[in-house]
Amino acid sequence: MAEHTSSSITIEAAPDEVMAVISDFDRYPEWTGEVKQAEVISRDEQGRAEQVRLVLDAGAIKDDHTLAYTWTGPDQVSWTLVKSQMLRAIDGSYTLAPVGGGERTEVTYRLTVDVKIPMLGMIKRKAEKVIIDRALDGLKKRVESGPTV
Repeated sequence: MAEHTSSSITIEAAPDEVMAVISDFDRYPEWTGEVKQAEVISRDEQGRAEQVRLVLDAGAIKDDHTLAYTWTGPDQVSWTLVKSQMLRAIDGSYTLAPVGGGERTEVTYRLTVDVKIPMLGMIKRKAEKVIIDRALDGLKKRVESGPTV
């Protein structure tokens, strides 16, 4: 199994507020940094995204790909690659855990990326770490800035 990269951050908001931002794919280009475009292709019976097309520019990793999302309860979402120009695989997840009575949330982001072109493992893991850190920082800023219209 491929090595994954993970990181966690604590956000000053309840888990449902955090998941609301995570699940709002149309706004990803506003806060993720690496995602330049996002388009929900299909939704499940609860209205959550099942497949999303993302245009990504993360320095060493640039791609136009489609991901399939799996929602596990109200506190976890994971994704796998459906199709891509540059990636062989991308598996990731956000897991939310309430902290301090539920007024804060620890968010853990796990990511494994496998590219079609040869890339040193060290460079690939650094790119994964950049994607994760920027996404978590952006998520924290977005959630803590309050509701968006």
